[in-house]
Amino acid sequence: MKELDHKVAVITGAGSGIGRALSVDLARRGSLLAISDVDDDGLAETVELVKAAGAREVRSDHLDVADRAAFAAYASSTAEHFGRVNLVVNNAGVALAGNLEDLEYPDMDWIMGINFWGVVHGTKEFLPHLIASGDGHLVNISSLFGLISMPGQSMYNAAKYAVRGMSEAVREEMLVAGHPVGVTVVHPGGIKTAIARNARYSAVEDGAQTAKFFDEKLAKMTPERAAEIIVKGIRTNKARVLVGIDAHAVHTLAKVTGSRYQDIVARTHRKVMPPGTSAV
Repeated sequence: MKELDHKVAVITGAGSGIGRALSVDLARRGSLLAISDVDDDGLAETVELVKAAGAREVRSDHLDVADRAAFAAYASSTAEHFGRVNLVVNNAGVALAGNLEDLEYPDMDWIMGINFWGVVHGTKEFLPHLIASGDGHLVNISSLFGLISMPGQSMYNAAKYAVRGMSEAVREEMLVAGHPVGVTVVHPGGIKTAIARNARYSAVEDGAQTAKFFDEKLAKMTPERAAEIIVKGIRTNKARVLVGIDAHAVHTLAKVTGSRYQDIVARTHRKVMPPGTSAV
């Protein structure tokens, strides 16, 4: 997919952050947009932004990506509305911080429902439409934490590693079958979004301090710049897109050190992170 003009693009989690920035970027490139979120107010703001950016057409829907039946209905209605779907970006995501022994099952179910099953739903429900388009592309957002694991992020790691593994297998399946669908997995590092402020935390995690540390120390790149990098990856059909110097650095660390990176991360965490916090 070298050109995005007149292509129908579906973006989940479009009410803020990377999802909003991608929506605006694609609007400027002439894409027809189907955007969704559970944050109705944020989504309405994105609609106004993409219209100001010159969107040819925009459809917005309230969608909980963890709701399988709702996602199935959404995929069908979106394909019927536009007549085709060319690009799907499974972007919606949340964070949960805290050591595994301190986490509660409802919170663990919540993050897996959105960060893993939400991506599975978006992939499975839209894949037939992407194949039928004759020029399709699937983008699944993993994370820096889909490349290496971090203390206090066990369930986030689990979801993002799963997204990576599932997506890479789907890409191989498309290649084996000869289907005209590219698949890109995106691994963003620290992006200036509200993910840490909107996260859930264990009872013993200092959520306010964790969010403050993320906003001040870790979130270095704007969503707009992240969107540019992701779109470039789509247009060049890259299998893996690393977003940010931090993502490139940890990817290199894991390749060079193998499993020994875990010891390095643990030592660094003890020295750098404030007590009772995790790197989100």
